[in-house]
Amino acid sequence: MFYRHFVFDLDGTLIDSRQDLADAANAMLATYGAAPLAVPSVVAMVGEGARMLVARALTAAGVAADPDEVLPRFLDAYDQRLTATTRLYDGVATTLARLRDDDARVSVLTNKPQRATDAILAALGVASSIDAAIGGDTPYGRKPDPSALQSLIARANVPASQTLMVGDSWVDVATAAAAGVDACLVTYGFGFPAVDADHRRRARWAIDSIDALLSLPPAAPVA
Repeated sequence: MFYRHFVFDLDGTLIDSRQDLADAANAMLATYGAAPLAVPSVVAMVGEGARMLVARALTAAGVAADPDEVLPRFLDAYDQRLTATTRLYDGVATTLARLRDDDARVSVLTNKPQRATDAILAALGVASSIDAAIGGDTPYGRKPDPSALQSLIARANVPASQTLMVGDSWVDVATAAAAGVDACLVTYGFGFPAVDADHRRRARWAIDSIDALLSLPPAAPVA
């Protein structure tokens, strides 16, 4: 296998967290007396960090409030239901284990807060298959800033040319490009339908199931 380091997005790539995210957003809105938003509407707001999700939900619900002040309400609501309905996508656990068995390094890079990230990975039983995980509320900043990805590459001690960023959104492709690594889009993820044509072209790979990573042919590194 050409790639020796796989860096995974979390929501929409490793886990299906749509219902729990929507329920948390609606619980937050309910504290302002606002009507709940439809799950697909909330899902379309995911991908650029919790604060952006809060800001978009407040706007959609017509609530005039400062997202920075409301953010703790959302995080509290989400902490209460991190894995109420959230599950791994089919094949994730076995694929991560296989990659580790093949001596690849496995990392997670998400815009989800670090505490929630660590809790979910542990609760869903895959923490032992992951070498390192960085959330979006760390000093590295959020994707598409490449700083966290660059840190994961350094920790893995694997060249960027042998690192693959795997995700379901344009943010993941942009992050990979900024760090000079290949990108792979997962078409099953809930962020994939919103990926524009330019970012789809910029991704070296697109796969319909996570286990397809195990059979990727050798690829030349991004120039």
